[in-house]
Amino acid sequence: MKTFYSPVHLAHAPAQEFEMGRMGPAVEVPERVERVRAEVEARKLGPILPPAEFPDDAILRIHDAKFVSFLTTAHADWRARYPKSTVDAIPSVWPARGLRISHADIESRLGAYAFDTATPITRGTWEATRTGANIVLSAAQCIHEGERAAFALTRPPGHHASAEMFGGYCYLNNVAIAAQWFVDRGLRPAVLDVDYHHGNGTQAIFYARGDVLFVSLHADPSFAYPHFLGFADEPGENAGEGFNLNLPLPRGTAWPAYAEALAKAITRLRDFAPDVLLVSLGLDTFEDDPICRFRIRREDYLRLGETLARLGTPTLFAFEGGYNLDALAEITANVLEGFASG
Repeated sequence: MKTFYSPVHLAHAPAQEFEMGRMGPAVEVPERVERVRAEVEARKLGPILPPAEFPDDAILRIHDAKFVSFLTTAHADWRARYPKSTVDAIPSVWPARGLRISHADIESRLGAYAFDTATPITRGTWEATRTGANIVLSAAQCIHEGERAAFALTRPPGHHASAEMFGGYCYLNNVAIAAQWFVDRGLRPAVLDVDYHHGNGTQAIFYARGDVLFVSLHADPSFAYPHFLGFADEPGENAGEGFNLNLPLPRGTAWPAYAEALAKAITRLRDFAPDVLLVSLGLDTFEDDPICRFRIRREDYLRLGETLARLGTPTLFAFEGGYNLDALAEITANVLEGFASG
C-alpha cells in the first residue's frame, strides 16, 4: 500500500488549545504523524511518497471560496491586528442567535468561520492544510489508476470541517475533497468514518446528496464532541435522504459492541455498492486515548482492517484523530496491515 506524506505539516504546531474546560497543551501535534510515518517504514507496509500538486479547483468543489481565502490570510491578519501577541489566532466571539454575521475584521472572521476554541490558526496552518489536500488527492489518483488501497497520512485532520466552517482541529475536509474528486470522474464513493468523534463536517457537506453515502461510528454526541450533530435520527434530507447513517455508541464501548455496529455499517455499504470507499481513519477509539472514552484494544485494529478488506472495494484511508502517542503508530499500522492481509 502506498502512503502519501509531506513534512510541511511540521510547521503547523499549535502550542495551546481551550477545550473541555481547560486551557492546556495542544494534543493535535506534529509528533502524531511522524510516529506513524516511522512505523509504516519499520513494518515495511509500502513506499512513502510525496504528494503531487493539484489545483485549487478540487478544494473549491467542496469549500466556499471566501472561506478558503480567509484561511490563506488568517494568521497574517491576526499578527497585523495583534503584533505583540504570543498567542495563536483563536476566536473569542461568535454571531450567535440575534447577531449579524460580519467579516469586517479578523475577530469577526474567526467567529464567523469557527465553531470551537480548540482549533488555533498558527503560522504554518494554511501550508499544512493545503498540502493535506494534495496528499489526499494523490491517494485518490493512485486508486483511480488501479491501486487496491492507499493511505493519505494527512495532518491536520479534516472530517470536522464543513463547506465554510473549521473546528475540531480541522480546516479543510480532506475526505470530502477526495470523494468529490471521484464523483467528478463518474464514480460512486462512500465514506466510512471510524473516528471517536462524529464527522459533522463530512455529514453536512453531503447531507442533501444521494451520490455519496456517509456512514459513521462514533461516540454519542449527547456526551461527546461535536455535541450538536451525529445523532441516529439524521438520515439525510431531500435527495440525500437515506444516504446518511449515524451509529452513535455509549461511553466505554469495547470491541464486541463496536463490531456489532461495524457490521451494520458494512451492510449499508454493501447495499450502496460504492466504486470506492474512503475511510476517515480516526484512532482515538483506543482504550487509553487521553481525550476519548472507548475501550478498543491494539489487536482490535487488526480486526478492523480485516473487516474493511472483506468489502473488496478500492479503499482510501485518510488519517484523522488519535492522540495516545505511545500507541498511535502501532494501532494505525495495525489497521493497514489487517487490510493488506485481509
